[in-house]
Amino acid sequence: MRISVAADECVGVARDLVDELGRRGFEGVLTHGALSEVERDDWAWASEAAARDVAEGRADQAIVCCWTGTGASIAANKVAGIRAALCGDAATAAGARKWNDANVLALSLRSTSAAELTEILDAWFAGEPSADAADRANIAHLAKIERGR
Repeated sequence: MRISVAADECVGVARDLVDELGRRGFEGVLTHGALSEVERDDWAWASEAAARDVAEGRADQAIVCCWTGTGASIAANKVAGIRAALCGDAATAAGARKWNDANVLALSLRSTSAAELTEILDAWFAGEPSADAADRANIAHLAKIERGR
């Protein structure tokens, strides 16, 4: 699985996140914003870049971070085909993958501890989208909303 990661600052769990993905065997993690030597590090630009990696097929999923995680999730969700979820705990991450088929995880650099990061990533990567017809109908409806229908 290919993962794209963005952060607007190298504080909190930003560097821990990249290290943890490496420990989990993700190779060639795409980095954006403050995690890149050459890119603009503002949250809107960095999160958009990671989300576009997913939307355009360069990554299977992305993880976007800013101080609260809110701006990063908003920016990512502006990219067509992205379903970003701000997750502060493992239960929310599991639900986002299951019921929302989320393809971008948003995290708060301020409030996510190293222990919570591990738990959230465990739940996120173990999660699978629900096959339930009602859940799939909701995801299909999101695509219609995105197209303005």
